Amino acid sequence: MAYFTSNTYQMKREILTFSNKFSRKLPKPERKFIAEMNYGILASKSCLLTDIVDQLHETSKKINIVDRLSHHLAKGTPREALKAYLTQVKKWCPAQPVIHIDDSDVVKPDGYKFESLGWVRDGSESTATKKSL
Repeated sequence: MAYFTSNTYQMKREILTFSNKFSRKLPKPERKFIAEMNYGILASKSCLLTDIVDQLHETSKKINIVDRLSHHLAKGTPREALKAYLTQVKKWCPAQPVIHIDDSDVVKPDGYKFESLGWVRDGSESTATKKSL
């Protein structure tokens, strides 16, 4: 038997725990905003504010909630939250991560140059027409 209410509260508790890792030192409105955005994005599987608001199930008018979230987004991400987020993500990443790049943008004749790309390993087969990087 599935207990959907229990599953929902468990998921919400995990999202709040995850959000608090980044927003512990922030004021309460900022913590609430980060938790609402995380929950709304995961529940709606969308980044559209209207879809996020639908999942929050608040009693206020939808346009007012969209405006409130828009104002928070316009402020930008607090420096403390960014620092905490990067610290957490660094724990999950290996020391030598593999990064895959779609080279269709790099080889365009009118594209921007990618000087700060760093060390690149070309894993394709070697041919006579292939240019060295």
